[in-house]
Amino acid sequence: MKTYAERLQAAVQAKGTPALVGLDPRWEQLPTEIVERARSAATTESEVVARAYEEFCRRIIDIVAGRVPAVKPQAAFFEACGPEGAFALARVIRHARDAGLIVICDAKRGDIGSTAEAYASAYLAGDDPDAAPWAADALTINPYLGVDTLEPFVRTATARGAGLYVLVRTSNPGAGRFQDLTADGQTVYHHVATAMEELAAESAGEGQYGAVGAVVGATYPSELEELRQVMPHVPLLIPGYGSQGGTSADTAAAFDEDGHGALINSSRGIIFAYRREPYAEAFGESQWEAAVDAATRDMIADLAANTPAAALVANK
Repeated sequence: MKTYAERLQAAVQAKGTPALVGLDPRWEQLPTEIVERARSAATTESEVVARAYEEFCRRIIDIVAGRVPAVKPQAAFFEACGPEGAFALARVIRHARDAGLIVICDAKRGDIGSTAEAYASAYLAGDDPDAAPWAADALTINPYLGVDTLEPFVRTATARGAGLYVLVRTSNPGAGRFQDLTADGQTVYHHVATAMEELAAESAGEGQYGAVGAVVGATYPSELEELRQVMPHVPLLIPGYGSQGGTSADTAAAFDEDGHGALINSSRGIIFAYRREPYAEAFGESQWEAAVDAATRDMIADLAANTPAAALVANK
């Protein structure tokens, strides 16, 4: 069984990019043709929305699977649809796995003891998609209940060849109110980062990166550079690129010299590209899939031009 870090590195190298496409379906922004088809095929409102989300995400997966190594479905949008949404999420994850993509389920779970074990068992399939109901390769988790609450996740991830991405320095504007607080001469996020490095180093074995990753926003480039130094064994997931204002250059410090060590996420900027320029004028809603493909290609080129990810292209 290969570790998550090994599988991720192989996928990134094969595609020649660290671009990660976030699957955040939003009802009011879906293409009209998908909404109309869902309304004609379902009865209750929750069924309609779940069906639309599933078709939309499956079609995006089909577009990007040949270009990027990974996708990140956001569980909350599916959960808002109730049971139908839960089934849709499971099918979307399976579709992505079948397409050869690494799947990071963005559910931000976190709890104590046996509850944490249950969350880990439910989501973390790792190397074998049949090992967990939601079949994800990796899961986002919240560390703020304490390191002991992460240990059940780490055990399951290590046993199944899965990965974790722990919230360390998030990209939202209000993050600093808690994360920037100082204790024992260091910020809270720095303390969390130090603990994540210890966990990642333990699971790294002979490889450079471990099973425990960290979420660090592109909207704080100086802190990203600091945290990469604190966490040399930690694979990073970088939100905030594109729609939230982060640039490719802001993410450069996340990578090692070979272009590995980080995934850069774009959600709205890719999946709803047809609603913004220059893609709105070039494609419009009738060609929304072409807009997704063009935006994905542009992101890949942007990262290659302004980060060490250029080495991935050279070594592909």
